[in-house]
Order: sequence, then C-alpha cells, then structure tokens
Amino acid sequence: MKCPICGNEEDKVVDSRAVRDSRAVRRRRECLECGERFTTYEAVETRPVIVVKRSGERVSYHRNKVIVGVTKACEKRPVSLEEIEILLDKVEHKLGSSGRREVPSDTIGQYVLEQLREVDEVAYVRFASVYRDFQSVDEFFALLKDLQGRRDDIR
Repeated sequence: MKCPICGNEEDKVVDSRAVRDSRAVRRRRECLECGERFTTYEAVETRPVIVVKRSGERVSYHRNKVIVGVTKACEKRPVSLEEIEILLDKVEHKLGSSGRREVPSDTIGQYVLEQLREVDEVAYVRFASVYRDFQSVDEFFALLKDLQGRRDDIR
C-alpha cells in the first residue's frame, strides 16, 4: 500500500477491525518511511448493480450519489456520518441479497426511505419530498398523516 504522503510502499498494520457488518476490514497503517498513519478498507468485490432510472436510462450504481442525497436530507439533524454509512450498508445489503443485476431507481429510493424512517423522521420527510417528487401540498400532507399513523400504532 502506497503512503498517501510520501509514496513509500512499505508500511505496517497497526490495527485491523471488521466494519460494515463484517463485510469489510478497516486497517490502520503506519508508513515505515515518514511515520504517517492512514486508513485503508478491504472488502469483497461484488457484482455491479445497474440502476434503471425513471427515464429508462441505465447507469451504474454509485454509493456516493446516494450518500449525497441522504446527507442533504440529514442536514442540521442529529444524524452522524457513521449512521448514514450504516443506513447505506443496509440498503446495499438488501440490493445485493435481491440477486437482481438491474434495479429501478424507485426501488433504491424505497429502501433508503425504509431505513431513514428508523433513523430520523424529519430527514425521512425531506428525502421523501424529493424522491417522490410531490406535485401538491396534499401529497405532502398524506405522507405526514401516514407517518403520524405509524407513530400512533407504535404507542
């Protein structure tokens, strides 16, 4: 592994631990040349997922695109980046276990909403308002009524 600071290819592993529900390994490394510490991740390479957009266009799935959308929904909310990463891990696990190579973007959005509802209701509403492309205030209120109904069921 090349040191990101000096480019030396010799390092030692200082710490290793399982992450992402044991589907990856996080390694803390120390460069033997400059002493800089850096982190690497090792994971099993999975089959690529193709996202079928509403327009019919097919594109490769990119985790960062989903993280950007979820992060925007969670702005100024008490949701850590680690919680967002865990949420995405669950979404991706569901995608992978479906066995489908092509997945409609709506399905991915629904998976995100299912997880986001458990993490933060305000972020859930924010994400849903963009993902579902509300055309009226009535659609927005219907979502809020559904969320309120689920809350009442829990009590």
